[in-house]
Amino acid sequence: MTIAAAMALPATLTHAQATSVSQQLQALLLSAKGTCVVDASALHQFDSSALAVLLGACRTAAQQALTLQIIGLPQRAVQLATLYGVSEILSGHSPVAPSH
Repeated sequence: MTIAAAMALPATLTHAQATSVSQQLQALLLSAKGTCVVDASALHQFDSSALAVLLGACRTAAQQALTLQIIGLPQRAVQLATLYGVSEILSGHSPVAPSH
């Protein structure tokens, strides 16, 4: 696998940071070719806005015919995605929870 683009999410991704992070991620995806990796392992303080950012990235990746891998998604975020019924959307983009 050749990684064309990568971005690490910040430790905090709430409503206050969502627009900025989403814009950065969208710009990365729109300029990328191939596989993009979003590293969520630093994510510690988040709300549903973090899921909205990731879902937007999934939508853009699909529109751009990119492979999007979401790695290090905290278990709490996976649980939140399941609660909101969007875990299958994220699982189609390879979210991987950390093993710790």
